[in-house]
Amino acid sequence: MAEFLTIVGLSLKVALFALIWALPLGFVLGYVLATKRFFGRRLLSVVVMMPLVMPPVVTGLVLLYLFGPKGAVGQLLAPLGISFAFNVAGAALAAGLVALPLIVRPIRLSFEHVSKDLDEALAVAGLTPWQRFITLYAPSALPGVVAGGVLGFAKALGEFGATITFVANIPGETQTLSLAIHSALQAFDQGQLVLWLCLVSIGISGLAIWGSEFLLSWLERRLTGRRAVRHV
Repeated sequence: MAEFLTIVGLSLKVALFALIWALPLGFVLGYVLATKRFFGRRLLSVVVMMPLVMPPVVTGLVLLYLFGPKGAVGQLLAPLGISFAFNVAGAALAAGLVALPLIVRPIRLSFEHVSKDLDEALAVAGLTPWQRFITLYAPSALPGVVAGGVLGFAKALGEFGATITFVANIPGETQTLSLAIHSALQAFDQGQLVLWLCLVSIGISGLAIWGSEFLLSWLERRLTGRRAVRHV
């Protein structure tokens, strides 16, 4: 039981830490890609979405070459006492990177559906870009943020390939649910542990999706009510 609770707790910790850094970055990237026009925009979009289509092992290798002990970034961070290889921070980095495309996409779509005519009307009325962002863009992006956050959390929770490549499968340190299931499947006497880990994975994922549906419905009612009040 102690081993089971350690695996579940570590998995939730990694997924949460991954979301803490990936969701704000996804919000910024979604806004920039949806509203700004600049040289290299398409290239940035390609780079952001690549972890979604690349084999996760390749993503893990890229992280290892960059943030590993002998990687370009890893060597720069080492004197500062910062290390991502073979620890929880590295697992959160890998899981967040793989989840980032699923976070950016719904946020970007939410920003792209903002009425440009309304934005121009607010600009004519004298609102600054920051005021228009707060009053128009940020509320409109909330459904995308919720959807992206839930999808990112679920993806980070079940991430396997990039994590095992970058931080290995260390019990109590980097062994998340998917890695623990993989290890248990290699043993002949771990069938019950595999069953419980699978049930927990299904339960957490289902609960996250149900929660997102509830929040999206609540946000839709709130936003619809505000629009009705404005029209009145």
